Amino acid sequence: MTKPVEVKEFQSIIYDKMFANEGDYKCIEKKQFDALAMFIREYTAGDGNADVYDFMRLSRKRHVDAITFRNYVGLIQLENGFQVQVLPKIDFTENDDVGNGKTKRVFFKMLRSMKDFPCKMFNDASLRVDRMNLYEIFINMYIQEVRSLVKRGLKSGYISQEDNLNFFKGKLLTGQHIRLNTVHKERFYVSYDEYHQNRPENKLIKATLEKLQKITTSAENSKEIRQLLMSFEMIDSSSSFEKDFSRVVIDRNTKDYENVMRWSKVFLMNESFTPFSGNTTSRALLFPMESVYESYVASELKKIFVPDGWKVSCQDRRYYLFSNPRNQFALRPDIVIKKGVNTIILDTKWKELIRDERKNYGISSEDMYQMYAYSKKYKTPYIWLLYPINKEMRGAAPIRFKSDDNTIVNVHCVDIENISMDLDMLKNRINNEVEEEIYG
Repeated sequence: MTKPVEVKEFQSIIYDKMFANEGDYKCIEKKQFDALAMFIREYTAGDGNADVYDFMRLSRKRHVDAITFRNYVGLIQLENGFQVQVLPKIDFTENDDVGNGKTKRVFFKMLRSMKDFPCKMFNDASLRVDRMNLYEIFINMYIQEVRSLVKRGLKSGYISQEDNLNFFKGKLLTGQHIRLNTVHKERFYVSYDEYHQNRPENKLIKATLEKLQKITTSAENSKEIRQLLMSFEMIDSSSSFEKDFSRVVIDRNTKDYENVMRWSKVFLMNESFTPFSGNTTSRALLFPMESVYESYVASELKKIFVPDGWKVSCQDRRYYLFSNPRNQFALRPDIVIKKGVNTIILDTKWKELIRDERKNYGISSEDMYQMYAYSKKYKTPYIWLLYPINKEMRGAAPIRFKSDDNTIVNVHCVDIENISMDLDMLKNRINNEVEEEIYG
């Protein structure tokens, strides 16, 4: 596996070396640029699928062909093996993120907060994250999930088998028995059930480990895979992935396999956590940063606000913009918190603000219309917009908007690097605002 090209959100890739030192460009070979451009053209949105244009744009900037990445982060691997690693644009107090190690660690903390992300136990303390690409870190996540499963014990099950035995067992298969044993009267061709670990889930895990052993470039991952394969010595490797996946049933007895099976499908079937249509020789392990940011803030906010008596709910769905002739245009604020008679709406926006009041700090009119609707439907004056902090907004004065009919929209820039401390400060600001409204 070749070393991936690493870019940040909103950064552009070009192939023209004449402009390599101008602007925030990353320069690559033209053949790789053309392959990436072909990837963009081939991936088209279908029903329920995300469109490649949601996260990659092919354009011309200052007479230079450029591919710009936006909104999604993760890894793209093309048919020829070329990889692009897209990292989130996170602002740190000290600008010393050599090798993007800090960015990767924070990003994976954010991923673990997502409900549908199949890894909650990832421990990066012993990993050289700054030297690993995202795919190697995903491999390590899978290894940790499998290791945990092995410690809890691999499940066994009754597996149907057919064999020509020297003794009778199970059910005689008459046709095969007559065809094979006309001469060998001492044998019986039978079908029977045997209780062992050679079930579809374990076969798929072994096949995944064997595949990852071939493609990993990490000595740490390779060593751990070899150790894990020892636990699967008596298990056959899956030879028909689709057939074995169709036999996997996740219930209360196999709940331990749920995350591992999702990862196995990603690695064996070149699938992604984000749905895309296109050819199967390229793959995109991508995550929408709007959703990742929202999930992370909500998860961390619960830790800070719930112990202080606040009730926290996410993606509240109780109200619609219109109710006649039927409920239409659902309102779904990211976070609703309640304490006593006070209700406060918090909405996350993965966008960069600018320090210019005349341009409304870069806040869109659509976002403000949305906040105003929340205020009226939830009958609360307290609205908070939560943007990620950036260098331009560090140290900026508090931003607050108030309408003639008493809707108050506060803007808070979340310090993702120090999120616990930052949200604790936000809680104090919210408490002060409520007390000020009550006591004047």
